[in-house]
Amino acid sequence: MAPSTGPRVAPCENRLLKHCTQALAENKLMLPTIPDISLKIRRAINDPKANNLKIARVVQMDPVITARLIQIANSPLYRGRRRIESCPEALTRLGLKAAQHLITSFALKAVFNARSRTIQKRMQELWQHSSYVAAICAVLAHKTPGFDPDRAMLAGLVHDIGAVPVLTFADRHPELIAQAEDLTQAIAKLRGPVGAAILRAWHFPEDFQAVAQEAEDWFRDPGAQADYVDVVVVSQLHSFVGTPAIHQYPRIATIPAYRKLLAGRLDAETSRNVLETAKEEIWQIQNLLLA
Repeated sequence: MAPSTGPRVAPCENRLLKHCTQALAENKLMLPTIPDISLKIRRAINDPKANNLKIARVVQMDPVITARLIQIANSPLYRGRRRIESCPEALTRLGLKAAQHLITSFALKAVFNARSRTIQKRMQELWQHSSYVAAICAVLAHKTPGFDPDRAMLAGLVHDIGAVPVLTFADRHPELIAQAEDLTQAIAKLRGPVGAAILRAWHFPEDFQAVAQEAEDWFRDPGAQADYVDVVVVSQLHSFVGTPAIHQYPRIATIPAYRKLLAGRLDAETSRNVLETAKEEIWQIQNLLLA
């Protein structure tokens, strides 16, 4: 008869996950609101009577967004023969739909905010990761026929937006966190459904909601046609290249998203080289988002 090893210790209940899940089910989980300036600009851009000058007046209400819009109009993704110096010129070069995606991207930084130092650090890490993935998405979409780089960048930026309310909940209820893993587990379980709920509330299209819901489903394969979820999935895996985290994930060449986007045109090594060549481009776009 084997000797007794004593009573089994039940795993510690993750109270943060339990309370967050309950709050989500009861529609009591506080979802972030999209920054007001982004909504004003979106309304102006979608006004059929508006022209570039009228829209520029609205955009220029926020000098930081204006400066970033001019910067990205002069970035390698859009650079023309001459340097852009004004908001109306930037809108003309970028196009209104692209400008709308970019302005939403710039305004989103305000959402990643917390009161406590510990949670604020997690928010900053999340924003840095999201910005890096967004920059890779933009470059990858630029090099892949059929995709809009600005739309891809925004998709990359919001792919983890569902983590924000979980972090905010933890910020307001630190007594629910028994150990650091509780927060990581709660984010992993809830980021998808919470992210989709946020993007529905913000009236983002369904494919963006799918990005939030499915961006970490590495072997997702709903059909033969590549979509923006595929761009984000491949970009996320590329973002881990050169870090210890890469060993936690499948090899890029083995996932369906890679085959749809790159197979037949680029092998895994070449795709890494393409992004290595575009390192400066990625760095510039990420810096614009982080500023």
